[in-house]
Amino acid sequence: MEAHRITPARLAGLAEDFGAFLLRREALDELALQRSQRAARQSGERFDRVLTKLGLVAEADLCAHLAGFLGLAEFKPADAPLEAVLTDLAPEKFLRANGVIPLRVESGRLVVAVLDPFDDEAAEALAYATGFEIERRLASPALFEKTWAALYAAGRENTKALDSDQRAHEASEFDLQRLRDIANEAPVVRRVNEIVAEAIEARASDIHIEPTPEGVQIRYRIDGALRTVNVLPPGLKAAIASRIKIMARLDIAERRIPQDGRIKLAVRGVDIDFRVSTLPTVHGESIVLRILDRSRIALDFQALGFEPETIAALRQVMRLPNGIVLVTGPTGSGKTTTLYTALRELARPDVKVFTVEDPVEYQLAGINQVQVQPAIGLDFPATLRAILRQDPDIVMIGEIRDAETARIAIQASLTGHLVFSTLHTNSAASSITRLIDMGVENYLIASTVKAVLAQRLVRKLCPACAEPLDGRDEWRERLIGDIEAEEPERLMRPRGCPQCRDLGYAGRSTIVELLTMNDRLERLVCRSVADAELEQAAREAGMTTMYQCGMAKAWRGETSVDEVLRVTRMS
Repeated sequence: MEAHRITPARLAGLAEDFGAFLLRREALDELALQRSQRAARQSGERFDRVLTKLGLVAEADLCAHLAGFLGLAEFKPADAPLEAVLTDLAPEKFLRANGVIPLRVESGRLVVAVLDPFDDEAAEALAYATGFEIERRLASPALFEKTWAALYAAGRENTKALDSDQRAHEASEFDLQRLRDIANEAPVVRRVNEIVAEAIEARASDIHIEPTPEGVQIRYRIDGALRTVNVLPPGLKAAIASRIKIMARLDIAERRIPQDGRIKLAVRGVDIDFRVSTLPTVHGESIVLRILDRSRIALDFQALGFEPETIAALRQVMRLPNGIVLVTGPTGSGKTTTLYTALRELARPDVKVFTVEDPVEYQLAGINQVQVQPAIGLDFPATLRAILRQDPDIVMIGEIRDAETARIAIQASLTGHLVFSTLHTNSAASSITRLIDMGVENYLIASTVKAVLAQRLVRKLCPACAEPLDGRDEWRERLIGDIEAEEPERLMRPRGCPQCRDLGYAGRSTIVELLTMNDRLERLVCRSVADAELEQAAREAGMTTMYQCGMAKAWRGETSVDEVLRVTRMS
């Protein structure tokens, strides 16, 4: 299908024809289509652009759909040239203004990447200036910006931005209007948007913006590991901090105390929530943005990496009419995702489910979620007492932090409720000791706690570059006694390639140990035995430890031995 200049008639036709095309591809449902078409009519914007602004279709997916709809080839990373093409005939300013990147000349044709497939004027002007016939390839905005930066914008700094940020650094904390003006200037806005967009494209879970004497260090946490991606000039400290605080609706004048907020943005056509935390340091405000991307979360035990035997045992516990199920591990180990996955399976029309969280990370259909607000007295104990008056069947407590919360959870389980919660401990057995340390009586723990799931996240090896592990024979002999391995051994190690950003890893998987209470364990809990004795009894009853679970994944080539040792801290 040949692209034409956009006219009002063509605008309406695009909304109808392209909408039907997306329906056929199941990229949109009927309700989303009607909503986007209505928004396009009311705003006068192009239908395809409305789709990304509403967060209904990701920009990368939209590019693929538009290319298919218009019969154009799609611009891929492998198509990018190593250096700018025809710089003497194609002015950089013209190319940037019209969203065009020349890629190569072949057979008398100039192949170009374009942002807007409906803009014929730029292609015609470029054909006139170069004397070549133009062949267009449709580029996604993210790939276009990345390619443009590599070819034209590498190493450039906007001096106006630096001057503006120096003014922000010198601004008085009482000069609110001046701070707002600087934070809303285009260079600062663009810089912050680039930081966020690049983090999303890198599949980061957190963005760390850290002031140092040398400048502003930007780090992304990717698959659990922090990686420095940029160091910006010192003059950017105050302006970037003010911009993010404005977006999160925080007090931009207050730089002396920590603040917490939230941001909701459509980034590259995907609705994403950010949890924002600011903390004053000696060099300025440290800011961390936690990325909550619903499109990336997989609420499925198998997709999270749980073994089939663990899933079966966990589902058996989830079917109990009452009791407490604990998920334990350090911050960032995936505890909340595991609980959400369990609740999604349990949520049915005949079951009333409540959660009390701080904060609510993801909103789940069919579940009543409550955000605690300690500033007004709505803390975990107060919220739990109110929830128990609402006749729930299942209650999820974001975290048991103190004895009062633990006692209310136990009381709820004793009165016929199934309670899910988290603790911060290193193993399943140590969770029992933690509850005892809080002051909960042993007999109450023994009678109410039905299972404890301890978990960690291990990085998965990049399938494109993983290579055989050195010393495989030694590890093979060692692991045969530690794990039950039916599959052929595939011990691998990371190498690093462009596909995984030279990390050697891509994605994460869950390793777990599930301690299910039985009569012997209940007696041991009542006797307050040491963690090691509890764990030994659980292993004799069939529990697979996190180390064994991780090494089984390493045996199959899913992760590396070093990664399992790092996460489980064993040697």
